[in-house]
Amino acid sequence: MTSTMFKNKSSNWTTSDIPNLEGKTVFITGSNSGLGFYTAKALAEKNAHVVLACRTLKKAHSAIDQLKSLNPKGKFSPLELDLADLNNVSEIGESFSNDFENLDLLINNAGIMHPPKTFSAQGFEIQFAVNHLAHMLLTLKLLPLIEKKEKSRIVTVTSGAQFFGKVGWNNLKAENYYNKWESYANSKLANVMFALELNEQIKQKNILSLAAHPGIAKTNLFSAQKPKPSPLETFSLELFSPIFQSAEMGSLPQLFAASSPEAKGGEHYGPKFNFRGYPKLSPTSPFAQNKKERKNLWEKSMAILNNFL
Repeated sequence: MTSTMFKNKSSNWTTSDIPNLEGKTVFITGSNSGLGFYTAKALAEKNAHVVLACRTLKKAHSAIDQLKSLNPKGKFSPLELDLADLNNVSEIGESFSNDFENLDLLINNAGIMHPPKTFSAQGFEIQFAVNHLAHMLLTLKLLPLIEKKEKSRIVTVTSGAQFFGKVGWNNLKAENYYNKWESYANSKLANVMFALELNEQIKQKNILSLAAHPGIAKTNLFSAQKPKPSPLETFSLELFSPIFQSAEMGSLPQLFAASSPEAKGGEHYGPKFNFRGYPKLSPTSPFAQNKKERKNLWEKSMAILNNFL
């Protein structure tokens, strides 16, 4: 994969390069903090109408209050969305489609990382359920709305952990064992595989599906871990803290994927130095390039999601 922007442009891409988004509607999951918050902030500053889809309305309203204090003219709408319950995701997808005429940009940003063994409302391991299944369902429910606009985009946020993920998808309910690190990596691998496979299916409709990862960014994913990280994990976080970048910098790859005229469907963007830096075209896990493995994930996911579509 190549990108003219990265070949010929020496300047570092920032939010100032985002074009005017007047008249465009943006839906961002997990937008009350971290990457999602700064993504919402940047897109609203470019005149987009941003829908903040958060786990509770309280979180959504709190984020909007903060965003309004920074940008009083910003256009925001709160939305309660429980990604741990596929029934709720399906219902919200339908109600949103009834309330809005079109959708220009969907950013599948929300995620959870390294919880204790936990299950979704439907009994699936929580990281795979929230990070992958719920976002795939949300995307498919909103796709008819997204298709109403040419050159609309779907951006799915993944992680460098994708390189540690395993295919097979035979332990989706943690029925054999549970390893929080492996389950997170598998969900992030699923994210990028879904983004690439979706692009293959929708590119003839002139819609773009892209993936992005933030590198190692300081977000609430680390502080929200329950139980709290072990002493060894805490020491490791402190040791590597100097290479972490801010959540605001970490949001740049997904903002580039979401808005740059240079971004292309089926591409994956990350920080320049993988851990930190300005956005660039980024490699994906070899599994994500394997069409057979992508098809297998798609079929197994659809077998679960068909009941909610």
